[in-house]
Amino acid sequence: MDRRNSLEITAKILQIAEKGALRSHIAFEAKLNYKCLKNYLDVLEKRGLITSDGNPGNKVRTTQKGRLFAQQYRNLLQLLGQEQDK
Repeated sequence: MDRRNSLEITAKILQIAEKGALRSHIAFEAKLNYKCLKNYLDVLEKRGLITSDGNPGNKVRTTQKGRLFAQQYRNLLQLLGQEQDK
């Protein structure tokens, strides 16, 4: 398995959270441990790419800015002739 960079992980998290997702679901789908996921979510929320009220049982959602980031990332991959993991 290839190592992923932070952009790949960020794009995956944003994709999963697009319709709203629990942190546990994001961790499972993005193949991250909870501590690593929490670090990513903290950074993404500070940058305005996701929204969450911070309660463990509530869903994380990708913001409009986050959707734009994810779309631009997909466009870049397409330009480079690569595909994003689904």
